[in-house]
Amino acid sequence: MMQSVAGQARRAVSATGAMMIAAAVLLPVSAHAQAQNGLSNLFGGIFSGANPAPSQPAPGPGGALPWSGEDGASGHPLMTAAAIREAAGNFSNCVAGMWPDAARRGITQENFQRFTAGLSPDLRIMDLMDSQPEFTKSIWDYLDILVNDNRLAKGREVLAKYKAQFDATEKTTGVDRYIIASIWGIESNYSTQMGDRSVLQSTATLACIGRRQAYFKDEFLSALEIVNRGDLRPEQLRGSWAGAFGPTQFMPTAFKRFAVDGDGDGRRDVVDNPTDLIASTANNLKKDGWQAGQTWGFEVVVPQGFNYMLADRAKAMTIAQWEKLGLKRPTNQPFPHPADKAYLLAPAGAQGPGFLMLQNYRVIMKYNPAEAYALAIGHFADRLRGGQPFVQPWPRQERELSRTERLELQQLLAQRGFYKGTPDGQFGGQTREALRNFQASMGAPADGFASSDVLDRLRGR
Repeated sequence: MMQSVAGQARRAVSATGAMMIAAAVLLPVSAHAQAQNGLSNLFGGIFSGANPAPSQPAPGPGGALPWSGEDGASGHPLMTAAAIREAAGNFSNCVAGMWPDAARRGITQENFQRFTAGLSPDLRIMDLMDSQPEFTKSIWDYLDILVNDNRLAKGREVLAKYKAQFDATEKTTGVDRYIIASIWGIESNYSTQMGDRSVLQSTATLACIGRRQAYFKDEFLSALEIVNRGDLRPEQLRGSWAGAFGPTQFMPTAFKRFAVDGDGDGRRDVVDNPTDLIASTANNLKKDGWQAGQTWGFEVVVPQGFNYMLADRAKAMTIAQWEKLGLKRPTNQPFPHPADKAYLLAPAGAQGPGFLMLQNYRVIMKYNPAEAYALAIGHFADRLRGGQPFVQPWPRQERELSRTERLELQQLLAQRGFYKGTPDGQFGGQTREALRNFQASMGAPADGFASSDVLDRLRGR
């Protein structure tokens, strides 16, 4: 349900979010403060690695951790401790100052005062917004965690229980029920892990404090619109630290664009009404370009000696063209539509499986712009449909680089003239391209996979 910045800010998949998922090379580099989503609610700190974190402040009332009182890791001037304290001191004035904008959106003065009365800043969000975990999970560990037997069993129960709703939604939107069920399961473990922070408090905090105030002002005002209209009650608007709420984690602005009244009761309740939830999530995917009757992609075997410089989202070709280059399905099944265009994703480089990604994979990427997430959604949907696990093995002997090592890798690539960006320990397309060019210069497969061996080569070992 997220487009560009709006889509990205829904979820904590950013390299600067509260956690990092999957292999670092799978994460997009994006200028946003992504919301902590159902994934981080579900797994807590599982992606932060085995090493103990620095000592934390003692929990405050209700067990919640207070703000650390430290500067944010991003180095942004609005994330210094002094700037945060100053903005927090002006919080009430900031919220009150948004009344004219709220009025222009049709929010009544009575409701504005009612819904903003007693709001106070949640400064712990500043730590979550700028945290930079030292360790990450590999994509195979990530898939192991998300696509498991327990969640699959629950997903099949949900599909059976709400069959009528899925039938109706699939008929009107053309969106695959298994994809909707997959998003529901992965985002919130089927409504059991949706976050417990007040969306009004979280978005008000971010609208008045920190480095993304303009963006989150729109989210806060949109949240006020939701409760002003009566779609949801304030107590239903509980979710992530950046405002994503409900079983499939809508941001307030995304709710405005995509939420629909699936059962005709006059409300768009994506929290407690499964009919509205299913219809709204499908409407989101449909409006993002979902192609009815199509899958998201295929696992493929990449031949020895393949030119991995072609494994690039911008280098789409027809499946027939990929076949001429030697790519095939591991089961030797034919591709159903050879004229479809796809791009090659090799998330573990030459050591792991390849995937040909179709248009619907790009649509899932709009929902959450992380390749690992979109791969998990597609694979989980296939498993719900009765499909099998991926056939080819992952290079489980490889370990993920720590953030310190990722920063060092970028610095070494920059010293050799391959990397033109500012080293920050966050891997995106620019780092991947630099890695490929370095690997090619060494005569190694230019797959862009950031392994410990590549780092050792850069170190000259």
